[in-house]
Amino acid sequence: MGNYKKLWYWLLGILLVTFTLLGYLGSDVYRNAPPIPTEVKVATTGEVLMTREDILQGQSAWQSTGGMQNGSIFGHGAYQAPDWTADWLHRELITWLNLASQEKFGITFDKANEEQKAILEAAAKKEYRTNTIDSNEAITISPRRAQAMKEVAKYYHALYGDDASLNSTRESYAMKSNTLADPARRDKLVNFFFWSTWVASAERPGKEVTYTNNWPHEPIIGNVPSVENVMWSIISVVVLIAGIGLLVWGWAFSTKHETEPVAPTIDPISTFKLTPSQKALGKYAFLTVALFAFQMFMGGAVAHYTVEGQTFYGIELSKWFPYSLLRTWHLQSAVLWIAAGFLTAGLFLAPIVNGGKDPKGQALGVNVLFVALLVVTVGSFIGNYLAIAGQMPAELNFMLGHQGYEYLDLGRLWQFALFLGIAFWLFLMARCLVGAFKQGGDKNLLALFTASVVAIGLFYGSGLFYGERSNIAVMEYWRWWVVHLWVEGFFEVFATAAMAFIFSSMGLVSLRTATTASLVSACLFMLGGVPGTFHHLYFTGATTPIVAVGASFSALEVVPLVVLGYEAYEHWSLRTRAAWMEKLRWPLMFFVAVAFWNMIGAGVFGFMINTPIALFYLQGLNTTAVHAHSALFGVYGFLALGFVLLVVRYLRPNFVFSNGVMKLAFWALNLGLAGMVLSSLLPIGLFQFHESVNVGLWSARSEEFLQQDFLENLRWIRTISDVLFIIGGLSAGLEICKAVFLHRAPKN
Repeated sequence: MGNYKKLWYWLLGILLVTFTLLGYLGSDVYRNAPPIPTEVKVATTGEVLMTREDILQGQSAWQSTGGMQNGSIFGHGAYQAPDWTADWLHRELITWLNLASQEKFGITFDKANEEQKAILEAAAKKEYRTNTIDSNEAITISPRRAQAMKEVAKYYHALYGDDASLNSTRESYAMKSNTLADPARRDKLVNFFFWSTWVASAERPGKEVTYTNNWPHEPIIGNVPSVENVMWSIISVVVLIAGIGLLVWGWAFSTKHETEPVAPTIDPISTFKLTPSQKALGKYAFLTVALFAFQMFMGGAVAHYTVEGQTFYGIELSKWFPYSLLRTWHLQSAVLWIAAGFLTAGLFLAPIVNGGKDPKGQALGVNVLFVALLVVTVGSFIGNYLAIAGQMPAELNFMLGHQGYEYLDLGRLWQFALFLGIAFWLFLMARCLVGAFKQGGDKNLLALFTASVVAIGLFYGSGLFYGERSNIAVMEYWRWWVVHLWVEGFFEVFATAAMAFIFSSMGLVSLRTATTASLVSACLFMLGGVPGTFHHLYFTGATTPIVAVGASFSALEVVPLVVLGYEAYEHWSLRTRAAWMEKLRWPLMFFVAVAFWNMIGAGVFGFMINTPIALFYLQGLNTTAVHAHSALFGVYGFLALGFVLLVVRYLRPNFVFSNGVMKLAFWALNLGLAGMVLSSLLPIGLFQFHESVNVGLWSARSEEFLQQDFLENLRWIRTISDVLFIIGGLSAGLEICKAVFLHRAPKN
């Protein structure tokens, strides 16, 4: 550890405390997950409406339709169709109130006076919030609620089928006819939707909040923010302010401004002779940009579906490629191409840290891994298609088709194969890293880089810890280990260590400065990032301690982002350190963009939806998409492209990137992303936010609200930004492909 002993102790202590919190409260998720009842029966007649098996079969049916890619459950999923939990709850409540009004007053609810409505709503609140689950985990409901359930079930049966009277609604929701063609499976589907509604309306035993902490906002039964929600929201803001203050204090008094070394006259990395394994990385660069291009076109089609519903400029595309399928491919290809970019960077750096040498058989391993990535990509995409098209046997869907969970949609077999592929990447990296440790010199930065490689190699496997029939609260816990912890945590540390290693290897920054900055950054990322995973679980069936920890620690995730403007300046200033840095101008520019979008996308837009009180109203609205687009592409997308540009720069040293094309690529990507957010996603999200607070989530996601002319116009306006973004992406991809496949420098 040497001179960095204190920083290592800090990092190890932070990891010990934060993972202890994550594990201990994870056991709380298991203990207190909303129960799936053994049966739901009618109080007076004893009629059994559904069993646990029926609900679980309904969950499987929901997964087979694309699950979170077709509307959402507990606010997690697609933004186009309704949140089924909130939608069912409101429909059932209105049906119940109409039945009760007819029985008591002989009129429908909308014709009752204010006093009569108050009496009826008080009765509804009492019935729905009262938890009737018994010691055998059976739920008893009133005959009136049973009748309301059956009426609502008819609507969903028709919606997921081909009832002509709902054609317009299906178009608004971007749902194809016969989304779930088998009537028997639709019977099961409605059971799962009812269960999610019961979880969101019944109070947790001994508490005055529902299992979902009163989410979604539904004034009829008093689903409003709890006291704990407001309290921990305020505390999280205080923690954020304190964290920023301490960071500035520490920065001012602890930062040592060392004189940076004189830059060498020749790029030291260029003095290494390319190894066979490095030469094999050209096809990785091509795969990265090919998947990126595919993702962009899928995103454009998905965005267009939000306007035309089932057609693409008049072509009835949904017959073959429905919204849920294209959105699946859009998100899945994003994970794949960004991961491919990171894997490429790692495989390029590995021989360099090993003294410019390949271990025996390294090139063969790199080629085998590439084939494996292709097989997983193609196999998982075909599985997605067959599952959503209803052409895959129900019993094989989860394993080979579609798991139904956002970002982890690929069938379990393909997910496991991808994990093995990433583990094999870890093996290839380790062969070089072990050799590097045998060499002399300071190995602290190498140790941090190695630790991040190990974490990336292993932590994707956490997505294998749930099953097809796992309680969705448990599933969400493990899903966010991958989506949040693996990506936002360990990828961040890997990127920081990798760039520090690159710049120190170039002789542009001292090894001491690079090591210190990387260790400090890792401490800050892990402190907020690990327990901050819980901020995704506020309303998925978690208890108050999880809300408290998630709110407090996730606020700290924003703290290191406030200094990213300085990081961007440091990266940009490197271009003048040596004449040969001009060749690395465009990778450097993409790294500058990473710092900017990290501050805006992850920081500003992330904290916008971070506090429990904000997310109570914002979960499942377009404001979530604002954060997702600006953080996922803005940070990790630009970073992956920057890594690929850097690697290609060394693979093809004689190739000259066209400044005109790269300038177009860079600014079109940045302005296109900003345009998507500012011209469409954010304004729509804010209008939805107002509706969610004023009326309820069900209304903010309803057909009537989202299909208003001015909101449709905003989605049309987004087309300009989408086209600009696609032009930028294709321009960058074209230059990378030219570098990979053309060995001679083109005329500029």
